[in-house]
Amino acid sequence: MRQYLSFLIILLSSSAQSQKTENLVQYVNPIIGTERMGHTFPGATVPFGMVQLSPDTDTIPYENDGHYNPDVYKYCAGYQYDDKTIVGFSHTHFSGTGHSDLGDFLIMPTVGKLQLNPGTADNPESGFRSRYSHKTEVSEADYYKVKLDDYNIVAELTTTARVGFHLYTFPKTDSAHIILDLMSGIYNYPDKNVWTFIRIVNDSLITGYRETSGWARTRTLYFAMQFSKPFIEYGSKDFGKREPYRGFWGKFDQRKNFPALAGRQLRMYFNFKTNEGEKIKVKFALSPVSQENALNNMHAEAPGWNFGKIKEKGQKQWNKELNKIVIDADKEEKINFYTAMYHAFINPTIYMDENGYYKGLDQNIHKAKGFTNYTTFSLWDTYRALHPLFNIIQPKRNGDMIKSMLAHYDQSVMHMLPIWSNSANENWCMTGYHAVAVIADAVAKGNTPFNANKALDACVTTAHHRSYDGIGLYEDMGYIPVDKNGTGTSTTLEYAYDDWAIAQMAKKLNRMDIYKEFMKRSGNYKNVFDPSVGFMRARFSDGSFKKDFDPLSTSGQGFIEGNSWNYSLFVPQDPASLIQLMGGKKKFTHYLDTLFTMHLPDKFFAETEDITRDGIIGGYVHGNEPSHHIAYLYNWTDEPWKTQETVRMILKNQYHTGPAGLGGNDDTGQMSAWYIFSTIGFYPVAPGSDVYQIGSPAVNAATLHLENGKTFYIEAKNQGGNNVYIQKIELNGKPLNRLYITHSEIMNGGKLVFYMSSKHA
Repeated sequence: MRQYLSFLIILLSSSAQSQKTENLVQYVNPIIGTERMGHTFPGATVPFGMVQLSPDTDTIPYENDGHYNPDVYKYCAGYQYDDKTIVGFSHTHFSGTGHSDLGDFLIMPTVGKLQLNPGTADNPESGFRSRYSHKTEVSEADYYKVKLDDYNIVAELTTTARVGFHLYTFPKTDSAHIILDLMSGIYNYPDKNVWTFIRIVNDSLITGYRETSGWARTRTLYFAMQFSKPFIEYGSKDFGKREPYRGFWGKFDQRKNFPALAGRQLRMYFNFKTNEGEKIKVKFALSPVSQENALNNMHAEAPGWNFGKIKEKGQKQWNKELNKIVIDADKEEKINFYTAMYHAFINPTIYMDENGYYKGLDQNIHKAKGFTNYTTFSLWDTYRALHPLFNIIQPKRNGDMIKSMLAHYDQSVMHMLPIWSNSANENWCMTGYHAVAVIADAVAKGNTPFNANKALDACVTTAHHRSYDGIGLYEDMGYIPVDKNGTGTSTTLEYAYDDWAIAQMAKKLNRMDIYKEFMKRSGNYKNVFDPSVGFMRARFSDGSFKKDFDPLSTSGQGFIEGNSWNYSLFVPQDPASLIQLMGGKKKFTHYLDTLFTMHLPDKFFAETEDITRDGIIGGYVHGNEPSHHIAYLYNWTDEPWKTQETVRMILKNQYHTGPAGLGGNDDTGQMSAWYIFSTIGFYPVAPGSDVYQIGSPAVNAATLHLENGKTFYIEAKNQGGNNVYIQKIELNGKPLNRLYITHSEIMNGGKLVFYMSSKHA
């Protein structure tokens, strides 16, 4: 009875704590991960915001002389910490992706001689870019500030979901300019801009749109731009090639004070006179639907000109989201943790106007009924941990994201769920059909504010699309031959996992015919395992295995962004069977030990631009997603304490508080979601089940404030840098004699206590 009362007091205390809101924004550092392979952006955005307003530090072209320019990869998010100049501030960015697009509507304030070319990093004076120093740079959740040294202008940025809010403090001058670059973009090339239209409504308001053809091949974005002060004059320059036919617009001089502009390569300028310290504010609203909707978004979300109020509101939004998990840890751990939370809540992004309208995959206008429409689905990455994290602390949003995926399916003439979708476009990037894993995970965990049977039908139809990426071969042969598909081996492994996820969903919905079909398909991973070498291995159409096999190489071996050493462990749906396939627990443990301790020579990742030494531990590649479950596989061996040891080692090795704080691309939140799960002590090895594998908590305590009003409290007694091993676990005061916890145990609320030690059990 005493034990029960003690537990009740803890629950009541946790409930009382849930009424408080701690100031957690102070620990967010958006600069983390901006160097090398981090590819995050340091600018301003609200949680899941459509607008992601951030500095761009260079404008190097995507191609040179018709060939891909590998240096452009550094600018996936537009910003490189080591650069010395800023070109301007654009309104759309990807966070931590390995490919890119966006960078729409770049704004740059300047003084002095008007220049409409960005110039070069080596010679900033040749254009409108400016030098800057990190000493004047301030980066917070939904706020960015920097001094543009060449112009003595202080720039400040904040946002709402659909509006970027700029505040520029000018010196005294008769030649102040605000440049609107409608050419600039990320991964840019001359033909990317299909068309741009500008309408000068009055002396402080302009509207328009830009259509681009990049990674998203048909993308139109509308805008409304308003100044807090009327401009004295304005003008433009068309940098496009002269077309043989231009209609009869030559009757007008369109270069200065002309109110209707259109072209492929436009830059505009707006001139002002300013007093010392005068502030000019700019509101820039976006819409996927129309100029009118962009203006409506501005009026609805950012009425008036109170920059501080917008910033305060945005940071309150962030604080509300960050308080969904409150940890007890030292300051450095809190910076890592809440920056990871910040990264995890940037994507997917809202893709819908304030009135509910959005552009669909069919390029028609739709109204979202009863849900918020989202885009930016990097599903090859995020199905692993980000969406499972959402099922715990963002279940309503995750339900809306799945509704958005189902809308994508309904609008798709291919009759497929999204693979990698953005801005009403399917980009077809990476492999697998992992939307099914996201949906199956939600069904397994009871988060189904959608028609689950309709969703299952969409999953099955997607999995039977024979013309997509080797599915027909997979169905006929049980694997994808590498002479037909260069990444056939890893794709086979990914399809097998997705098929298992479909089977779990079918079982939950009592559709046993589908369950049996896809459980059988889920065993296809065995068809690319070569017992003679003990690895997954590329296989040809005639059934033979590839002879010139190198398990360390990432090139030409049948795998995408990885090698056989790592991919041979990609059977998260059935580790017990994989262990038997690989020779039993002892051999399997030795395999894992070797992976984490071997030396991988540079030549084995030199071919892949998104893998660097920073993201590699031994031969284990944490900097790329296919390996993220591997440390937890020791739980299926006789030495599960090695999971605890290894997880803590990865946390310490791969996550830091500096600008190179991430060992690989964050990939729209997946790298951060791994960190969040692992730091609080468990991880979803196989999304599509309701089970989380136990790891080793790296905080003293964590309180999860759940949307259902309940609280789940985690305590790690005697936790420390050396005390990484679990001696025992208690759930709600009773021993937990297993290495997993279920979703329902978390969502029902309660208390999980880890007893930690420096010695393994």
